[in-house]
Amino acid sequence: MLYPLKFKPLYKERIWGGQRLASAMGKKVPEGVKIGESWEISGVEGDVSVVANGCLKGNDLQELIEVYMGDLVGEKIYDRYGLEFPVLIKLIDAEDVLSIQVHPDDRLAEERHHSYGKTEMWYVIAAEPGASLYVGFNRQVTRQEYLDAVAAGTLPSLLNKVEVKAGDAYFIPAGTVHAIGKGLLIAEIQQTSDITYRVDDWGRVGADGKPRELHTELAVDAIDFGAPQNYDVTSAPVLNTPVQIKECPYFTTNVIQIHGMVERDFTRLDSFVIYICLGGELQVRGAEGSTSLVRGETTLVPAEEEEIVLEGQGTVLEVYIR
Repeated sequence: MLYPLKFKPLYKERIWGGQRLASAMGKKVPEGVKIGESWEISGVEGDVSVVANGCLKGNDLQELIEVYMGDLVGEKIYDRYGLEFPVLIKLIDAEDVLSIQVHPDDRLAEERHHSYGKTEMWYVIAAEPGASLYVGFNRQVTRQEYLDAVAAGTLPSLLNKVEVKAGDAYFIPAGTVHAIGKGLLIAEIQQTSDITYRVDDWGRVGADGKPRELHTELAVDAIDFGAPQNYDVTSAPVLNTPVQIKECPYFTTNVIQIHGMVERDFTRLDSFVIYICLGGELQVRGAEGSTSLVRGETTLVPAEEEEIVLEGQGTVLEVYIR
């Protein structure tokens, strides 16, 4: 029997991480360790999520897909992705600025790594005053101009820097040069991929005292040097009404502000549905079971659930593949 599933978070130590996933999101992260990421739902090889609730507790996500197939993820999704869960859900604590990086698209990732590419979306949960994101170039940039800036150490001057606040959302297609600035707590929805090309690290050194590895040659062929675009997909919540933030081939993300009860009809969807709780306290109910959600928790509702009830008071991100 399937029901709304919760998973054990996978905590990732990062040089730029901190402890706010504990203090702000209620995560039980190791004390005194710079935790930059909590992988909430993952199908990445070597980091497959394990169920934390109910009768399926202890089973990992790949095992569940193998047994339940389309009933869990959706028939068309299972036909396309097989045993690999297609999205990766993260919570990110940027105590310090992240490296400037880029991710390959599906074609290049398959050619080089036999993997999917990495298109992603950021939702700002909390932001310190003046906190910023770096998304794309601030003008039309040629390949040679980019290479010259990398060699000269002036790449940040070419980037589009935007000050952000809680509730802002940005869509980052594969091929976009980007970085998360310091002082941000972010929910990230992305393709299942862990391929990152680091192109600049702000002169920072690693734990060994040496500069961290850069991937200049790999990155240049992954970068989209087309005209800059608008990456801001911010959409204000509307009480008890799903508001779409972004739809793309890899995921659809809505934001729902709930006070009381919201009924969701997914009869025609043929996809799993993920809820990420940004604040408050809620019950997520389907025909086969229910689970509670508080700030910082995530649940996966199986595709076989055609009607879902969200009850309580809080705000969630809702993620599925249309």
